[in-house]
Amino acid sequence: MVDRGGKKNAFAVMENQFQQESFEPTKDIKQAWDAVYKALRAEFGEAVFRSWLKPLALQAFYHGTMEISVPTRFMRDWIQSHYAARLLELTRAQNQTIERVEIVVVPQSSAIEDETPAPTQVTKSNMNVMAEKMDLLSPLDPRFKLETFVVGKSNALAHAAARRIVESQTMPFNPLFIYGGVGLGKTHLMHAIAWAMREKHPEKMVVYLSAEKFMYQFVKALRGGEAMAFKEIFRSVDVLMLDDIQFISGKDSTQEEFFHTFNALIDQNKQIIISADKAPSDLQGIDERLRSRLAWGLVADIQPSTYELRLGILQAKRALSGMDVPDAVLEFLALKIISNIRELEGALNRLLAHADVTRQAITLETTQEVLQDLLRANDRRVTIDEIQRHVAEHYNIKLSDMHSARRCRNVARPRQVAMYLAKQLTCRSLPEIGRKFGGRDHTTVMHAVRKVDELVGEDPSFAQDVDVLRRALTG
Repeated sequence: MVDRGGKKNAFAVMENQFQQESFEPTKDIKQAWDAVYKALRAEFGEAVFRSWLKPLALQAFYHGTMEISVPTRFMRDWIQSHYAARLLELTRAQNQTIERVEIVVVPQSSAIEDETPAPTQVTKSNMNVMAEKMDLLSPLDPRFKLETFVVGKSNALAHAAARRIVESQTMPFNPLFIYGGVGLGKTHLMHAIAWAMREKHPEKMVVYLSAEKFMYQFVKALRGGEAMAFKEIFRSVDVLMLDDIQFISGKDSTQEEFFHTFNALIDQNKQIIISADKAPSDLQGIDERLRSRLAWGLVADIQPSTYELRLGILQAKRALSGMDVPDAVLEFLALKIISNIRELEGALNRLLAHADVTRQAITLETTQEVLQDLLRANDRRVTIDEIQRHVAEHYNIKLSDMHSARRCRNVARPRQVAMYLAKQLTCRSLPEIGRKFGGRDHTTVMHAVRKVDELVGEDPSFAQDVDVLRRALTG
């Protein structure tokens, strides 16, 4: 009788032993690898070699497969996508018995000794020290906290998303992409998130920096032979925050590095928060694959401020200053300075400084005198005629339709948009605006303003149209 079960068990044991067997490279294979290693340095240059190829080590050889080890997963992925084909060509040229090259991840401590050791890996304990030494961290403004961020209709989504990320133990969305025009509060919100994350989650490493600094320090690390340390730091953080990503537009090598950093962090379930001046799909000079990844999570926009938000911000600043600023002055500034929040806050700071130095009370008269250049600049930017012309061109209708009695939708809606912008961007009264639109009644203007305001809140595409027009008119 044949013990089939016994044969099967014996075969399983042999198979297991076969799988666990270590295949030490022969002398010929070692010599071939030494030649390939030198060829890589000569072919790709010292900078690339130090950054990516120096840690390569011969690990094993079995059944025509040369096994090469690297210390980290992201290094393996990069080499496979950029150098694997050439590596196989070079090894086969040295020894025809080599049929394929397998790149595996092996911790340095267990890798075969090599005359050219890989760089020391970055650990959690020394990561902050290395980041500071390489100047990878941007300072956070202590004034920019979630508590001091004034919330309004135009920034409610971005603020709510920031709160959700800070308060949640998991990642509700990844990445969070915040975008908006200049001076609307993106940087304030980014700093606020970083402060809150560090306070609520002290065990996490939160790295905030501008995209411009990321680019500069990446190039510096490449030139200084510290590229591996740079990569390890950014792939080991818990929360990566990159401000104004539009600054890496057209910078191919920096985009490539950030692309792989992005993928590595997403794979590890780490949080990424990005800000920019445009939506991901509108970022010019950014690689398509990177733009698609930026839109994976939640995209939250910060729209141009409303009168109520501007007034709320001024009131909050007044409370922090402790100085006496009449409500009428704040209302005047909120009406007159509409370009961006930064300019609005700058105007109030100038008023406060003037009052402190001269010991004069702040009044409407002194406000107009101290800020006459700023107010004049805002006044001369927009007229109702300009608004009508821009809106007509944008919607491809005749300028005369702004004054006509036509009520078809493709004419009435642009006319309402023009009335809305006239109310938002000029100091004209409702009757004056109505007269400029073919002698319409002020109630018609009021209806147009309410309707457009409603559509802006409901239809993102329509809101973007209005925002584009506003930006074009205000410069």
